[in-house]
Amino acid sequence: MSEAVIRATGLWTPPHSISNEELVAAYNAYAERYNGEHADDISRGELEALTPSSAEFIEKASGIKSRFVVEKDGVLDITRMMPNIPERSNDEPAILAEIGAHAARDALERAGKTPADVDGIIVAASNMQRAYPAVAIEVQQLLGMEHGFGFDMNVACSSATFGMQAAADMIAAGNARAILVVSPEITSGHLNWRDRDSHFIFGDVATAVLLERAELGTGGWRIIGSRLKTQFSNNIRNNFGFLNRTERATGDNRPLQNGSPKDDRLFVQEGRKVFKEVVPMVSDMIREHMDDLGLEPDQMRRVWLHQANINMNLMIAKKVFGREAGGEDAPTILDEYANTSSAGSIIAFHKHSDDLKSGDKGVICSFGAGYSAGTVFVEKL
Repeated sequence: MSEAVIRATGLWTPPHSISNEELVAAYNAYAERYNGEHADDISRGELEALTPSSAEFIEKASGIKSRFVVEKDGVLDITRMMPNIPERSNDEPAILAEIGAHAARDALERAGKTPADVDGIIVAASNMQRAYPAVAIEVQQLLGMEHGFGFDMNVACSSATFGMQAAADMIAAGNARAILVVSPEITSGHLNWRDRDSHFIFGDVATAVLLERAELGTGGWRIIGSRLKTQFSNNIRNNFGFLNRTERATGDNRPLQNGSPKDDRLFVQEGRKVFKEVVPMVSDMIREHMDDLGLEPDQMRRVWLHQANINMNLMIAKKVFGREAGGEDAPTILDEYANTSSAGSIIAFHKHSDDLKSGDKGVICSFGAGYSAGTVFVEKL
């Protein structure tokens, strides 16, 4: 058995950022136009008027101040309200593979490794661009890996931690020397920018985690233990898929009408139910895992949590540490990046781990639709 360690992480950040103020201005202009166009239906009670939003509401509800996106103008155009990402030919790199490869190269450079040192690519993300071929195999090609394997996996916002356990298990079994877990997330494509309750939540990014046999290098983080959990819930859902076109009436060849104010073929959630159910589920999972590993709260240096909502994270961190916690104990990147789905906890780890010392311990934890949750406890080498 070969012990797997996290040797390095990588990050790719899009060049475009949208502030709350910019987002609210666009949404409110859309809402005003919508209410005007449907004034008669609204007055008859057949439709609900759209309520204006505010930057203050968004920050108070979520802790988010801005978000990065791969394309900005289309999102803020009230006649479109979705990113404008031109179609690429099959001979061009897919955008998801392209940004994933950027993050993978960053991780390799930080570790002082090359693609020749890696035997596998797992693209673990929520928002897959296509059904097949696997995006991971295309990342493998873009990195110039003529050996090894690649495959995709989707466990929504928990995908990265699920991918890390899968990679660690394959390394421990001797099936690979090193594996890159890549999480490219273009969440702007599945987000309903016309929905006041969710239009502010997500941002785009790509991360990578390089896991390697311990004896093949120095430095990084030893994985003390990992654990995964799923429990079915409809409270976070996205029904978009290749079967949608079969739902239409015979002879109806119109394009799918995604993008209405409410549309379950885009991201939808029952936010209050998610908060109420997920916080205790994740808090208990972390504490139970700590108990099984023989870890006390005062032995925990830091928690790198899924970046969905600042209030959720503060409550989970309080349960983990047994006291009020936040800031250095539970760093957040929500204010700058928003919710980046599977990549969130990895960004937090990437940006807020270099200051820790040998022997310091912490947990990388993700949670999301499914419900799903994953914990990866680590110790600095």
